[in-house]
Amino acid sequence: MKSFHVDKVLVSKYLKSLEIGELAPDQPSIEPTKNKMLVKDFRELRATVEKMGLLEPNQLFFFLHLAHILLLDTAAWLILLYFGTSLMPFIISLVVLTISQVQASWLQHDLGHLSVFRKTKWNHLLHKFVMCHLIGASAKWWTLLHSQHHAKPNCFEKDPDIDMHPFLFTLGKKLSVELGIKKKKYMPYNHQHKYFFISEYLHSPSSWFVWVSQMNHIPMDIYYDKNLDWVSTQLQATCNVEQSLFNDWFTGHLNFQIEHHLFPTMPRHNYWKVAPLVKSLCAKHGIEYQCKPLLTAFADIVHSLKNSGELWLDAYLHK
Repeated sequence: MKSFHVDKVLVSKYLKSLEIGELAPDQPSIEPTKNKMLVKDFRELRATVEKMGLLEPNQLFFFLHLAHILLLDTAAWLILLYFGTSLMPFIISLVVLTISQVQASWLQHDLGHLSVFRKTKWNHLLHKFVMCHLIGASAKWWTLLHSQHHAKPNCFEKDPDIDMHPFLFTLGKKLSVELGIKKKKYMPYNHQHKYFFISEYLHSPSSWFVWVSQMNHIPMDIYYDKNLDWVSTQLQATCNVEQSLFNDWFTGHLNFQIEHHLFPTMPRHNYWKVAPLVKSLCAKHGIEYQCKPLLTAFADIVHSLKNSGELWLDAYLHK
């Protein structure tokens, strides 16, 4: 509840009707598949984060971000208005509009996570404006699917972001081998690292968004839900990209994907502040905290698809 919602009182009102009782004193308070000490330490970390004010938004940051989106959007149309629709003005306008649309997608992501305003209703209202009017998509549709992704990232049949398996791509080492053993072939998976580029070309300019959103997840573990604790579930499915001013802007701060998944409602301008604390938590519990250069992260998407395709082919041909 704390990870996804800003208004805890409102959420508690709806959860109360689902309460069926309390555990007996002799019953374990945590399932055996979950790391009790890790859960305890993360709760302490979250309390520290709240005391540090890292869940409080800097609204000037988001106002300036929205302003630069609107300026880019306006500039794209003015270029066509004043210079006509010949090839060069068209290309320049297309580039500017693409930047505007992608940056708008990062802002709607912030609003969808309730991290721009303190009040939920204002996040929802501006989310609808950015998503529906600037981008041209459904805010409710995005919220539904993205919430499922955050609850169970990279968990097959629960994370809608990986539902392209197995009909378009085969993802993850274990799932790819299982698919091959079952002799199932919906696509030539051994060539999927090649037709990935074709699919991205056909969906331009959304390719920017896809590369950024997938570089943190596709190379990570993808399998069925293991019913792990919150922290373990997020960390096995996410990795970071190195920080720089360009990387922060280019990725909408999703280069801090680990911090974003652990604290979904945290304003993105605070990710870099909590990152050292998360690293310390990972080091204490022997959990790998992956962080890589931007181009390496992009290359890992292709390498992961290639490896998964080869694993599928080996299992498919094995008798």
